[in-house]
Amino acid sequence: MSKKIFLATDHGAFEQKEAVKKFLIEEGYEVVDLGTHSIDSCHYPEYAVSLAKAVQKEGKGILLCGSGIGVCMVANKFKGIRAALCHNVDLARLSREHNNANVICFGGRISTSEEVLAMTKVWLATEFEGGRHQTRIDMFTDLGEN
Repeated sequence: MSKKIFLATDHGAFEQKEAVKKFLIEEGYEVVDLGTHSIDSCHYPEYAVSLAKAVQKEGKGILLCGSGIGVCMVANKFKGIRAALCHNVDLARLSREHNNANVICFGGRISTSEEVLAMTKVWLATEFEGGRHQTRIDMFTDLGEN
């Protein structure tokens, strides 16, 4: 299992990103922080694109923005990315068990740092179940190429 995690946000979830980064480092993950590095206004697509391209090559990613919606939409434009917007630990668990999500997305204006950390912990600890779930993933993996 790769211990490399890519992390990115816009200004809307900077506080949550910093909390996640601290936790991941403490847990021994190799964290690649793709920004932003301040609360100054910026454009979420730039960070989501950088993270999606990195995850295409290796590892997993955690994306944040004000709502989580924008970064999730951008990331899912990339081949091989299965980004899931999560608002609770059940969704975080299911995104891995059933959908093999390699990117989890959070909204900084929706979830507190504590909630984001709880979801991150569950997401990282959960394995993909495979089987019928892999069959379903295979059904949509290459839709954008038709």
